[in-house]
Amino acid sequence: MEITEPLVRHFLGIFFLMIGLQFAGRSLGLYSRMHFSHINYGERGSAPWWHRHIFNVFRALILSVCVVRIFADIDGWLGVFGWLYQWPVLAAGMVLLLGSFAVVNYLQAYMHEDWRSGIDPRKNRSRLLTEGPFSRSRNPLFMAVIAGQLGFFLALPSVFSLVCLVAGVLVITRQAREEEKALAEKFGDEYERYRVRVPRWL
Repeated sequence: MEITEPLVRHFLGIFFLMIGLQFAGRSLGLYSRMHFSHINYGERGSAPWWHRHIFNVFRALILSVCVVRIFADIDGWLGVFGWLYQWPVLAAGMVLLLGSFAVVNYLQAYMHEDWRSGIDPRKNRSRLLTEGPFSRSRNPLFMAVIAGQLGFFLALPSVFSLVCLVAGVLVITRQAREEEKALAEKFGDEYERYRVRVPRWL
C-alpha cells in the first residue's frame, strides 16, 4: 500500500490531465482540417445542452481534485471509503481506466471522420455506422466511458467519486436516448432496421 497509494495519486492527476489535452488536441485538429466543430452542444436549454454542461462540470471537478491530491491531502473532504481504499481495488481502478482509455481511442479511430461529440445538426454530415463494434452495440463508446467512470471510483473509492459515477451514468444513458432519437429522425428506416437488430448496450 505504501507504494501503490502515491502511485495512484500521481496516476490519476496525470491521466485526467492527458485526457483533457488529448480531447482538446483531437477536436482542434479535426476543426483545422475539416473546418467545422465535431463538438455539438445542441440548442441552449435542450436536454443535450444540459447533458454536455453537467458532464463538463464533473470533468473539471475530477481533474481539479486529482491534480490537487498530488500535492495536498484532501481525502477527508472527499469522503474516502476506508474499507475499499486497499491496493487491489486501487490497482483494479487504474487497470480499468487504462482499458477504457484504449477502447475509447480504438472506437474514435474506428469512427474516424464520422466521430462526433454530441448530436450533429448537419444533415449531410456523417453516416450511420453499423459494422464492427457497432454491430454488437449501438453505443460502444458510451459503454467504454462508463467503464472508465467505474475505474475512477475504484481508483478513488469515495463519496465524491460515487456521486461522479452516478451522475455520469445518468447523463450518458439519457444522452444515448437523445442521440438515438436524432439518428432515427436522420436515417429513418435504415436506423429502425439497425435498432431492431442491435441492442442499445449489449
